[in-house]
Amino acid sequence: MSDIKAVVRVEHPDIVLTETVNHDRSAKVKSVSEAGTDPTSGKFFYRIESADFSRFEDGLRSDNTVGEFERVIETRDQEAIYSFEYTDEAKVLSSVISTANGVTLEMENEGRAWIFTIWVPERTNLSHLWDYAQQHDIEIDLLRVNEYDSLGTKDAGLTDSQREALLVALETGYFEEPRNATLSEVAADLDISQPAASGLLRRGTKRLVLSSLVDDSDESD
Repeated sequence: MSDIKAVVRVEHPDIVLTETVNHDRSAKVKSVSEAGTDPTSGKFFYRIESADFSRFEDGLRSDNTVGEFERVIETRDQEAIYSFEYTDEAKVLSSVISTANGVTLEMENEGRAWIFTIWVPERTNLSHLWDYAQQHDIEIDLLRVNEYDSLGTKDAGLTDSQREALLVALETGYFEEPRNATLSEVAADLDISQPAASGLLRRGTKRLVLSSLVDDSDESD
């Protein structure tokens, strides 16, 4: 068995934030990993680049997939982190990926389309995402797929502690949306402090993302 890192492109008007990025064509949206620990908060965080945040927020107000939103912090010129609450009309693919025992490593827009970089334990797990897309008339294309040795062996550069933390988090439902476990619960299962657990998950996720990028043909980027 080999782990799979897949990059897929999806498009549908009800995928979260699609109407917003269509309204503000300058907007670049990227998911923020490990933001927040409360599974009941219903808030999701994204890093936004925009030439005009007023226009971006006008798009949010008319977006049927977005409920409440907040500009949490401006990190630099034309870049900020926002929190969003999704409506029931939103199609949330990351939850489908979690149900398939996968992890969303990265999500970003490409115009009105969305590029997902995901990890799944087996290639067959990808069928869950394709079944969901077919049922909801979502356009989906597989752009790239890389196979790794199983997460229980080489782990694309993960340390034993990072591997254990990621597996515990996956098994307890920490990566699901909404989360079924808090960071403190993951830390308790690992018998370490909450800051230590957060560090292991953050660094482990970063290693998975970096190893995925290194394996791609655009390594020099």
